[in-house]
Amino acid sequence: MINIHFCFKTNEKRKYISLSFKPVMLKSLVNLLFPVTCPGCDNVLQHNEVALCTTCRHGLPFTHHYKDAQNETAKKFLGRVELQHASALLYFHKEGITQQLIHNLKYRGQQQVGKLMGEVYAPLLQEVDELKSVSHIIPIPLHPKKLRERGYNQVAAFGRALAGGLSIPYNDQVLVRAAYNKTQTKKNRELRGSIVNRSFVVQFNEAHHNTHFLLVDDVITTGATLEACAKLLLGIPGARVSIVTIAYTHS
Repeated sequence: MINIHFCFKTNEKRKYISLSFKPVMLKSLVNLLFPVTCPGCDNVLQHNEVALCTTCRHGLPFTHHYKDAQNETAKKFLGRVELQHASALLYFHKEGITQQLIHNLKYRGQQQVGKLMGEVYAPLLQEVDELKSVSHIIPIPLHPKKLRERGYNQVAAFGRALAGGLSIPYNDQVLVRAAYNKTQTKKNRELRGSIVNRSFVVQFNEAHHNTHFLLVDDVITTGATLEACAKLLLGIPGARVSIVTIAYTHS
């Protein structure tokens, strides 16, 4: 049982009421007063639904990239940077469910979206032979100023869930964003590339030599940011790099 104490004032006197709830009753009361909505459709989640409603779960546009070494994400980086593996979990379509999920993850603090996507993708990535040698999961970092503004790195929950599911350490200290840039979403690949190449630094020591890094991000569009970060990591002696994102969008 959980006891909750209420205090209210009448005629200059304070009165106290103590109520006891079973955990399941308290959860039902909280859900009634503060209903949890689905980040995919904004409908109220039912008591047996977690993070995403059943309808949205069934409607997720999976890419199945992990099954094909020559998938769309991998092809995007051909001739640009050498990768061991590259894939995305979902397709990103304008006004689609993935866009809604990413928006809620990135701008509305719903980090459970990233956690859920990592929990969904980790078992699938266990089947990828190229990823069995990964020893560090590295998120695309935010500049400290952006991190303070947003309060969290939207990639962190996804990366940590992958780390837990794959039993691989999550490391957010190797790659650092050194420059604060405004959003790059509407810039073309060449312009974005010239900006992001100056935006990151890598911090490493001998323990990071000959390491296979898994670089993770939320959405891949032009791939300029991921390309720049992958090249920095490949500057570590003997390093190899793979890339995994929540979503893939055609640029």
